[in-house]
Amino acid sequence: MKQMREMFIYTSPLWLLLIATICAMPPPPPLQCSQIGCIFYSSYGAWGDRKDCHVPNVTYPATQEEVRQAVAYANRNKLKLRVVSKFSHSIPKLACPTSVSDDAFLISSAKYDSGIHVDTENLAVTADAGVGLRELIDKVEEAGLSLVAAPYWEGVSVGGLISTGAHGSSWWGKEGAVHDHLIALTLVVPAPASEGYAKIITLQAKDPLFNAAKLSLGLLGVISKVTLSVERGFKRSVTYNFTSDEEFEEELMEHARKYEFGDITWYPSKHKAVYRYDDRVPINVSGNGVYDFIGFQSTSILISKSIRAAEKTMESTRNVKGKCIVAATSVGSKQLVANGLKNGLIFTGYPVVGPQAKIQTSGSCLYSPTFDVTATCPWDPRIDGLFFYETTAIFPAPKFADFIRDVRKLRDQNPDNFCGVDIYNGFLIRFIKASGAYLGQSEDSVVVDFNYYRASEASTPRLNQDLWEEVEQMAFFKHGAKPHWAKNRNVAFLGVQRKYPRFSKFVAAKKQLDPENMFSSEWTDEIVFGKEAAKGEDQGCALEGLCICSQDRHCSPEKGYFCQQGLVYKEARVCRYSQSTDFEF
Repeated sequence: MKQMREMFIYTSPLWLLLIATICAMPPPPPLQCSQIGCIFYSSYGAWGDRKDCHVPNVTYPATQEEVRQAVAYANRNKLKLRVVSKFSHSIPKLACPTSVSDDAFLISSAKYDSGIHVDTENLAVTADAGVGLRELIDKVEEAGLSLVAAPYWEGVSVGGLISTGAHGSSWWGKEGAVHDHLIALTLVVPAPASEGYAKIITLQAKDPLFNAAKLSLGLLGVISKVTLSVERGFKRSVTYNFTSDEEFEEELMEHARKYEFGDITWYPSKHKAVYRYDDRVPINVSGNGVYDFIGFQSTSILISKSIRAAEKTMESTRNVKGKCIVAATSVGSKQLVANGLKNGLIFTGYPVVGPQAKIQTSGSCLYSPTFDVTATCPWDPRIDGLFFYETTAIFPAPKFADFIRDVRKLRDQNPDNFCGVDIYNGFLIRFIKASGAYLGQSEDSVVVDFNYYRASEASTPRLNQDLWEEVEQMAFFKHGAKPHWAKNRNVAFLGVQRKYPRFSKFVAAKKQLDPENMFSSEWTDEIVFGKEAAKGEDQGCALEGLCICSQDRHCSPEKGYFCQQGLVYKEARVCRYSQSTDFEF
C-alpha cells in the first residue's frame, strides 16, 4: 500500500490561480485533491461532490508498466477501478469507481500522453491512451497523413474516444465512428497472483475479443495503447446552406450519400434546416480554412454569466417569447459567421477549404492563445455559465424520418416551445456506418444530438419540461433509438441491452477478462446492464431523468408540475406544468 501511494500525485486548485496570471483560464481538472483523497468532477458540472464520487486513491501512471502496476494493485486489494482522462466530458457518471469510497481506485491517464508513433508506410498511428485528440491529429498531419474520423469536440483522450463510441459524420467507407478505424489496441487486465495480478494483452481484428474491446466503456480493462488507420493527407471543402426545413427528412439519405462528411442541423422553432456540404479535396487545392465552432470558443465570463442569468429569468417568469428572441439571434449569428468556419482569420465566404486537421474537430477554449483571464469555456462550472443536458439518440436509418415527423407534430402545436433547444444547437443530425463492435450500432445509423436548459438544482422543474421528456421518450421507446454511451439522462438507458443483438457476446467477453467485475460500478450497472436504481419511489425523480413519472410526486406538484400523458406520443409520461404558481429557479 505504501509503495503504491508513492505513485499518487495530488493536484491543488492553486495552480489555476498561477496559470490565470499569464493566460486565459483553461477548464478545471476533473480531479480536485487534498490529503484525504480526491473528488472527481464532471467538466460540465453535471455531477461531482463528496457524496457523488469521492476517491481516496488516485494514481497518475506515465508508462504502460505503471498502468499494469496500478491494475495489479487494485486487483490484489479487491478495489473497484475506473479510468479518467484529463478531460472528463462524459455526462453519465461512468468513470466513477463506486459510491463506497473506501473501495474506490482511480487511474488518471493525464500523464500517460507522451507516446505517438506514426507509421507512414503502413498508414497507421499508435498512441498512448492518455494522448489528447488534438495532439494526435497534429502529429499525424505533420507526417503528411490525415485521421479520417473524429468527433466534433476535441476535448477527449484517445482512450476515451475509443471507449465511448465517439464519432463524426459519414456513411462513406468505414467512416463515422472512430473505433471502426481501430487496427489494434492494448489492454491491461486482471490476472492471477501467479501472473503478477495484472497482464498486458494486445488485440487485433482477428482476435475473438476485438469487437468487444473496441467499444467497451472501460468495462473489460484499462486501454493502454491504440492503433488507428490513417490516410494520405487531404483537405475538405465546406459550405453551409441555411434553408427551409420543409420535408428535409425526405432528403436525409441522399444528403448522406452525396457528401462524405455531410450533416444537417435542424432549428425547429425557426423552421430552418442547415445542410453541411462537406467533401474532401486534394491536398494541393488552395485554402487554409479552419473550423472553430463558436460554441467551443473561449467566451467572456461576463457574457456566459449574463446568458445564464437571462435563461434563469426567462425560466422563472415562463417567458417563452424571450427564449424565441434569443434563439432568433443565436441562429442569425451562426449564419453570419458560418458557425465558426474561417477562411483565414475570419469568415469571408463559401466554400471554406482547409486541411482535415483544422476542419474536422475543434475546441479552442481548451487552450486559448489569448492572454485574457476573463474568458473560458462557456460551460465552465466555476463561473455559473451555461448548464445543459445533452440527449443523443442513434436510430437505424430507416426509422429516423418517422421520429422527425413525430417531432414536427409536437412542434406544430406550438413552435415557440422549441425555442429553448434552438438557443443551443438545435437538432444536430449526423451519420455513422454499421459497426462490428458488440456495443456499437449493427446497421447504418442516423444520430441526433440536442441540448437544452438544465436547472441549477435537480429538484427544480424546467420550462417545457414535458416537451423534452416526450421527445426523449419518443426517441428511445417509440422509435427504438440507442443512447450514446457517454451522454443522456438515465432514463435513456432503460432496457438498453435489448437493443444490441450481440450484447451477450460482450457480456461473455467481460466475464473472461474481468471475472470479478473490478471495472464495474453501480453506475455502469445502471447504464449498461439495465439494473435500474431504486429511484422510482423518490420525490421528483423524473425531473432529472432518474425515472419516468407514474405518479405526480415523481414530478413537482407543489410547483405546478404533474405527471401526464404525452401530447403526440400518448404512451409517454411526462411532467407538465398545469397551473399558475410561483417558484424560484
